[in-house]
Amino acid sequence: MKYADWPLAAPVNLTWEITHRCNLRCVHCLSASSEASEYELSYDECKRIVDELAALKVFEINFGGGEPLLKGYFLPLLRYIHKKGIVTCISTNGTCLTDEAIALFDNNPLVNVQVSLDGATAQVNDAIRGRGTFLKIIEGIEKLAGKDIPLSINSVVTSKNYFQLKELKELAVTYGANLRVSRFRPSGRARASWEALRLNSPQLKELADWLNSEPDILTGDSFFSISQDGRRQLGLDMCGACKMTCCIDPFGDVYPCAFLQADEFRAGSLRQSTARHSRVNGNPGGGLKDIWDNSSVFKYFRNLEPASCRSCPRFEKCRGGCPAVAYFINQDLNSADPECLANWSKDISLPSLPL
Repeated sequence: MKYADWPLAAPVNLTWEITHRCNLRCVHCLSASSEASEYELSYDECKRIVDELAALKVFEINFGGGEPLLKGYFLPLLRYIHKKGIVTCISTNGTCLTDEAIALFDNNPLVNVQVSLDGATAQVNDAIRGRGTFLKIIEGIEKLAGKDIPLSINSVVTSKNYFQLKELKELAVTYGANLRVSRFRPSGRARASWEALRLNSPQLKELADWLNSEPDILTGDSFFSISQDGRRQLGLDMCGACKMTCCIDPFGDVYPCAFLQADEFRAGSLRQSTARHSRVNGNPGGGLKDIWDNSSVFKYFRNLEPASCRSCPRFEKCRGGCPAVAYFINQDLNSADPECLANWSKDISLPSLPL
């Protein structure tokens, strides 16, 4: 039975890219964040969206950006969200933490914090996140450590840091944190760094072996397509875009996921009475419920089963893998995830991005 035959009434959780403003220029940034736009949502517009999410009983909001802590109204917005009983996860680069933010996070059952770090040493991390960032990020982690704050260190796995995963885990343990690894995908600024940072097939195999031996490592995204059967029990078995989750961008536009923020995947708008509020992809964009139920984009993703994957013995274990990787590499959502485990046995080399 396809997921489209039993869709949820609303997303369980969603990603909210609250701003494009960021003080770093990471070479793998999924949104190519730099400066905020004057057209980003206002505080009142965000509160209205939160009211709708609460009414839909959305369980969790995962905040990213940009750097969320650089958004002037972010902490007041968090307080408003928590009054609604919604769980929040804040993804931060750790360099902008204030005493006010830490006080809000501490002993708060509705907060999880995820700090981005892309190497266990300054040499490795700073090549990706910028010179001098390692020590600044560690300083931020130290401010959070030892408090009643669920903390994880998030690392995007690339050819520059995959060999430091063991050391990253040990570093996380030192601070009482979990290690969460994210998959490198060619969206945003990462398209320009894909060739330099992507893992080749032997490295992907090594990563899969390591993940299989480390069941406590968090993998909150599409590693299901490169995971061995030993991690099946963790429930990583399909792309959740438009099925369990979606993404809101800084302007209130809605997309299947944070890695598919392209015009062709814009499913609607949560902003009312503005120039950006118009019919998108056949949907009025009058609210998240309408988009979730009626968006042609969302319906397409719920029925997405790449033809090339249906005869694969691993199909029920990954259902085609990550559509974002397939799209940006092959310009085709109906193609297989180029990094899927099944492709390695065929000794297929990973393709380059189309020119």
